[in-house]
Amino acid sequence: MTTTPDQDTALTSAALALGDDALVLSHRLGEWAGHAPVLEEEVALANIALDLLGQARVLLSLAGDEDELAFLREERAFRNLQLVEQPNGDFAHTIARQLYFSTYQHLLHTELASGDGPFAPLAGKAVKEVAYHSDHAEQWTLRLGDGTTTGHTRMQRAVDALWRYTGEMFQPVEGLGVDWPALETAWLERITRVLHRATLTVPDGPRTGAWTAGAGRQGLHTEPFGRMLAEMQHLHRSHPGATW
Repeated sequence: MTTTPDQDTALTSAALALGDDALVLSHRLGEWAGHAPVLEEEVALANIALDLLGQARVLLSLAGDEDELAFLREERAFRNLQLVEQPNGDFAHTIARQLYFSTYQHLLHTELASGDGPFAPLAGKAVKEVAYHSDHAEQWTLRLGDGTTTGHTRMQRAVDALWRYTGEMFQPVEGLGVDWPALETAWLERITRVLHRATLTVPDGPRTGAWTAGAGRQGLHTEPFGRMLAEMQHLHRSHPGATW
């Protein structure tokens, strides 16, 4: 199958967007290593991080050299959503971030896998992984939201704080033939059901701000991302060309 230069550019743009999402969230989840509340959760978060890292490697390889793209690009060259770069915060914030993103990712990969586009093979494999990620986040949302008073308060605070980053997920990505409005409607319905079951209130604030809608996809990131990127890239940049 031959492609035009415009199609190649769109494929690269889409691969970078999806690959950067997976790479950045994988690193954020990896920061829990040695700090998770219980051993079982230590293993669960590490497995989710590894799933995402595997997805990132495949996607970034479609756009170029995966190591160079991960470790040598500057902050403004990354195209990930601002949601996935948000700090872990307390455990409730990590779960809220995972709930929002995994629900979106599961719906997106399900649609991509049903087509015959270049991302269909990857999506077909990833959708099985993401189904677990989504279920894991839902179960913890229910346990925290409908549990103790402290858990409920922290979970509500987390879903409220991250709500403003969710609108960006449904800004169209060049190279992905997706029905974005339908995807957003399905996401809202699913998130609403989960939050209601967890006795949590669906946030009523805006899901985008004047500077957040699509900003991550344009290379505009929040302050914590720069510090995270410096940590993630430090070893590779300190020893260029090293192998082990």
